[in-house]
Amino acid sequence: MLDAKRYETYIDILKTELVPALGCTEPIAIALAAAKAREALGEEPIAIRARCSGNIIKNAKGVVVPTTGNLRGIDTSAVLGAVAGDPALELQVLSKVTPADLEKTKALLAQGICAVELLDTPSRLHIIVEMQGEHHTALAEIRDEHTNIVRVDRDSTCLLQKEVAAAEEPDDSALDELNLTDILTFADTVKIEDVEPMLSRQAEYNMRIAQEGITHAYGGRVGTTLMRHYGNDVRVHARAMAAAGSDARMGGCVLPVVINSGSGNQGITCSVPILVYGEYLHATRERIYRALVVSNLVALLQKRGIGRLSAFCGAVCAACGSGAGITYLHGGDEAAIGRTITNTLANASGIVCDGAKGSCAAKIATSVDAAILGHEMSMDGNTFGAGEGLVKENVESTIASIGRMAAEGMRETDTEILRIMIEKGQAC
Repeated sequence: MLDAKRYETYIDILKTELVPALGCTEPIAIALAAAKAREALGEEPIAIRARCSGNIIKNAKGVVVPTTGNLRGIDTSAVLGAVAGDPALELQVLSKVTPADLEKTKALLAQGICAVELLDTPSRLHIIVEMQGEHHTALAEIRDEHTNIVRVDRDSTCLLQKEVAAAEEPDDSALDELNLTDILTFADTVKIEDVEPMLSRQAEYNMRIAQEGITHAYGGRVGTTLMRHYGNDVRVHARAMAAAGSDARMGGCVLPVVINSGSGNQGITCSVPILVYGEYLHATRERIYRALVVSNLVALLQKRGIGRLSAFCGAVCAACGSGAGITYLHGGDEAAIGRTITNTLANASGIVCDGAKGSCAAKIATSVDAAILGHEMSMDGNTFGAGEGLVKENVESTIASIGRMAAEGMRETDTEILRIMIEKGQAC
């Protein structure tokens, strides 16, 4: 058993991380900032300026904004948030959008009401939305976490101000308490009633959007392509359903998902393969929930070194979690789960993040495939050894080396990806 303090920390991590979100979280965060600024403004805006950090631009530029049908872009997120967003709903800020709201948004976009600018900031997740009305001005600022509103002004009068740390990353100190041994002890011993509310919602929401993506045409239809051409083996089914959830989410589906690490795609990848394998193995609901605990916490374990947003594709972290959870479902011990993580990272850790968009579904399929291969190698007793690339003498050290590569080694990669994406004035 874990000591009571660490047990509660792990419960709190799951409560904090596994929350519902509607649409890709970066455009939703922009909409949230705009909705909060509009609330402070108290009148219709006649001009909006959305200033965003590079990683926000990267992840909001190419994805369909939910409830819009097929509209994309930072300006769409900001204008729709101002027109119809409910800031009290946080990551579900756009859940009350009506057809009339959408028509109004399109008209305002046609008028060029919103300007988008790259924000010079040390924070990777940073949004400032400024609005001008006939009689007033307003500003709302989000920083470091998708719902962390740190400042609200009206007519240069501060209505809300939070202290902001100088560091580039949010306070993820709770994640420092994570280690594989304790994660598995927690998964084995946690009272199911303490985690069932979060996990049952994750299972329900994320399988629902996966089913939506597998049965309807969204994006590149990666999930349905896998099912059509690769068969219905459990390995294919797990990859296809996870990819289909991303197909739908990146394609503007209005269904919510339960996120992990601030990302809907990562939340889908952490959970859907576990649910597919759980059904295939006829596992009990309790066993599936314990495997979901492993998957979600192993994904978060990797975020200690990588951070929330980077050039490292978060689907790899989430798929690592799924691979660990699949090994857990098969009765694998700590050594076997460690081998699965090592094998997955040794294979797929070179996938880069070039923003949220339809091809994320393909990256999820690739990452889950690597995780399943890593699991099957592990169950046969096989693993990549220390000194092979970034693999170290144990799984915790391997995770640390991958984190260092992602956070430090890929910093300039992240900058160059952004330069390429926004060249020729395409930042919006």
